[in-house]
This record gives sequence, C-alpha cells and structure tokens, in this order.
Amino acid sequence: MKRVLIAYFSRTGMTEQMAEFIAEGVRLSGNAVDLKKISTIKSEKDLEGYDGYIFGCPTYHKNMTENFKTFLFMAEKAGLKGKAGGAFGSSTHSGEAPGVIFDTMEFVFSMKMTSLGPFDLREKMVDTDEGSKACQDYGRTLGDMLG
Repeated sequence: MKRVLIAYFSRTGMTEQMAEFIAEGVRLSGNAVDLKKISTIKSEKDLEGYDGYIFGCPTYHKNMTENFKTFLFMAEKAGLKGKAGGAFGSSTHSGEAPGVIFDTMEFVFSMKMTSLGPFDLREKMVDTDEGSKACQDYGRTLGDMLG
C-alpha cells in the first residue's frame, strides 16, 4: 500500500470538501491517504515519506492565495522529483489556481503528474453527486498511478 498526501488550503470549505472526496478516491484505489491543511505543515520534512502528492487551493483574483505560494516555495525544498502528483481547487468563475499549481509541480518540482491534468471544480458543483464523483475519480486516478 502506497501513501498519498493531500495538502490544501480552503477559505470557504469547498476546497476542503473536494480534498475529502479526492481522499475517498485514493482509498478506493487501495492506497493510504493523509489530509493536511497547509497551515499544519511547518517544514519540508513534514512532506517526507509519501509516494504521491495532491495539492489544492481555491482561485482568488485569478490566482492561488499568497499562503499557498509560500507553501509551494517550501515544498520545492522537499525533493519531490519523480513522485506522482496532482493539483485541484475550487472557484466561482475563473479557476486558474489548479493549473498554476499543476505546472509548478510538473515543471519546477519535476513530478510525474496525473494524465487528467489540473482539476478545477466550480463551487456550486462540489456538493452534487457529479462533483463528488469527479473528485473521487481524480483521487483514484492518482492512486492507480502508484500501482
């Protein structure tokens, strides 16, 4: 059984709910998962010991939040090269944050990213059956990458 870390920031609770649904998908793939708010991750050492990483942040003002940018600078020091990765977030209208996070993980951290690309979900969809299934599918896809 492989281990996946889902690290996220959520302002209204929608991205947190997505993280929980994604975690269900990882578990359905037969892997273990830890969910952590980025505020509880104090150093790059807190990122050690995982086989896969899924990072999530909502989009505000067409970007990720400042605290998530700071988190990514810290995560860069963790040596995630070659690890499986995914990125997600919620938005009300534009949804750029997951793409920026995904690109950072792929091109700066040199991670092996899920073929599904970044996952953006409109906030009004999170609480629906379709939204929860889409989140679970994203988590399961990353879990399947781990073998």
